[in-house]
Amino acid sequence: MRKCFVQFGASCLALFLFAWTACAAKESLVWHADKKTFDADLAGVELQPLLQKIGALTGWEIYIEPGSSSSASATFKNLPTSDALRFLLGKLSFEISPQSNSVPRLLVFRSEAAKATQLIRTEKNKVILGKNKVIKNHLIVTLKPGSSMNIDALAQQLGGKIIGKLEGTNSYLLEFPDEVAANAAREQLSHVDSVASIDSNYSLEKPSPFAMASVNGSSPFNLKAEAGPGDGKQIVIGLIDTAVQRLNENMQGFMLSSLSVAGEANVNGDVPMHGTSMAESMLLGLNSTITGQSASIKILPVDVYGPNPTTTTFNVAQGITAAVNGGANILSLSLGSEGDSAFLANLIQQVSQKNIPIFAAAGNQPVTTPTYPAAYPTVIAVTSAGDRTGAVAPYANRGDFVDVILPGATVISYAGTSYYVNGTSVSTALASGMMAGLAYNSGRPPGQVETTFRNAVPFKP
Repeated sequence: MRKCFVQFGASCLALFLFAWTACAAKESLVWHADKKTFDADLAGVELQPLLQKIGALTGWEIYIEPGSSSSASATFKNLPTSDALRFLLGKLSFEISPQSNSVPRLLVFRSEAAKATQLIRTEKNKVILGKNKVIKNHLIVTLKPGSSMNIDALAQQLGGKIIGKLEGTNSYLLEFPDEVAANAAREQLSHVDSVASIDSNYSLEKPSPFAMASVNGSSPFNLKAEAGPGDGKQIVIGLIDTAVQRLNENMQGFMLSSLSVAGEANVNGDVPMHGTSMAESMLLGLNSTITGQSASIKILPVDVYGPNPTTTTFNVAQGITAAVNGGANILSLSLGSEGDSAFLANLIQQVSQKNIPIFAAAGNQPVTTPTYPAAYPTVIAVTSAGDRTGAVAPYANRGDFVDVILPGATVISYAGTSYYVNGTSVSTALASGMMAGLAYNSGRPPGQVETTFRNAVPFKP
């Protein structure tokens, strides 16, 4: 562009500015929420920017079929929604699905609506993603190694307070009176030399299986728990989840004492909690790969929810750290969010460098949008098979970030009643149990049997 200015001088600049102004004038899109109509004055606007604009104006959730493309050129006023979308989307098809207790969902596709799985990001859903959202008055602050800064004094100076510390690190969770104070603190902290990073803290709602129903019978389990070898080489699965209730007598021997990073939960319910369902599913996965009748494998439950309806990425990081410090050499996280936390990603990378396999659920929406921590490069992302052919289950997330596909259902037993549970959470628990069994059979650490595990899973993404 600079060369053009040199060659053609002021006349070229004037022509360029005229063309740019004309183009800018053709990027007008207005949504009349009261009448459900659009005004448009567009010329050559590509599909993704167009859908981002529509999503920002309307608040709709918008998904497209991956690979779809079009260019919108249209001028109209007060066109009803369906008519306006026909003009704007050209040859592409669309469906608008009203959602109970939620915003409408617009699906844009070339072939069929079921393939519209890629979420269009807008300012409205960039932070608030489903039921997982940024905690606007929290900041996660990590100091540089060797820093002598008094973080308590710094937090007070910025109008906040420290409400959490990640064991063995220089990472702290700071709370401020409101979002404005947190944003001001973030700006000031960005200029402090001793601060290595500043990140947001995301909330994650307590997970639940995709379905849970009382049924007859339960999945077979015939293993007995052996005492560990006592040499620090025992296989321990860190279950990062809700609290776990006491299991049936033949399974309880595999359980270590629970840890909690979020307070004490009430575990006296009449139905199995999510963590309980995952622990039993994990043992069923173990049962499917052990060649003998007993095993000295343990599950270390780490509760990151406590009595609360949500947890946070900071609590999840605390749970991972507690599990690793407690001897876990496999981690299983049947939880997730679309909030991409650099803080959590960094911690997971450090854990993976210790040769500790990490499994995480892909999610039950179903979309191709990455779910974290499953989508982090060193995590084994697990989704569910919907049938014996290995096709992805209708409810399960899919996409390039998925690593393995496993059955998504088990029948567990709790308090004398059998329950059918399913979802990518279950698939993840099965995967970690299978990994433990394969490592136990081989006599090698779990980190050395990942290839064996990937070859053993019945389905491939």
